Amino acid sequence: MTAASAPEPPAVGERRGPVAIIRLNRPAALNSVNADLSAAVGALLEEAATDPDVRVVVLTGTGRAFCAGADLKAVAAGLPLDAPDHPEWGFAGYVRHWIDKPTIAAVNGFALGGGTELVLASDLAVVDESAKLGLPEVSRGLFAAGGGVLRLQSQISPKLAAELVFTGKPIAASEAERLGLINRVAPAGTALDVALELADAIAGNAPMAVRESKALLHRTAHRSSWDAEVWDLNAAAMRRVFTSADAKEGATAFAEKRPAVWSGR
Repeated sequence: MTAASAPEPPAVGERRGPVAIIRLNRPAALNSVNADLSAAVGALLEEAATDPDVRVVVLTGTGRAFCAGADLKAVAAGLPLDAPDHPEWGFAGYVRHWIDKPTIAAVNGFALGGGTELVLASDLAVVDESAKLGLPEVSRGLFAAGGGVLRLQSQISPKLAAELVFTGKPIAASEAERLGLINRVAPAGTALDVALELADAIAGNAPMAVRESKALLHRTAHRSSWDAEVWDLNAAAMRRVFTSADAKEGATAFAEKRPAVWSGR
């Protein structure tokens, strides 16, 4: 097979400064998820997680879809969807793959089912105004097992989550924004651009402070702020961040009226 005829990789990575972009790259299959895509996305996510120069990760799709969910051809053939060597990464190599850097879903198109589960697994989400979100699995005799049922109830009202899960009905991007499920509705064709603006705003901040903030958000979600263990986690994060080189640099830069130069330490 010649290089010219080699198949396209199921996911591709790109760097724009401190932002890593991961593109689902099976446009002919609406970026549906099979084992190869899960392995490729998971590897790119792991690469971004371990690269000290990467501060934010943006996940998007190639073509007119973000992600159409599971590859039904693979499902019908009884093939696994997880990355062969890393089933612990979960659906698409993403939904159970923790990294300590912020992740943003840039939803460029169709995103029902598994596509919505990728949104739910991301820290932030920007959605094209024409896209719809939803978990229609119950209408096909299934349920949203890629984290959809687990996560939706903690990101919007439990009653509304139950309605969306039980009916399987989709919602428009504008409704998802109203419910607080996403951060931005982007004009048609600009989801990635808007997501990159958000990523740049995050990447301009101190990396360690952002990482520790993300960890604390997740570790204390839905726990009482009067819980002593929550304050123990907060105190541990304070010790790491407030004694860091970046904390000193932030104060010095402010006093000297210049932009901070972050080291990530």
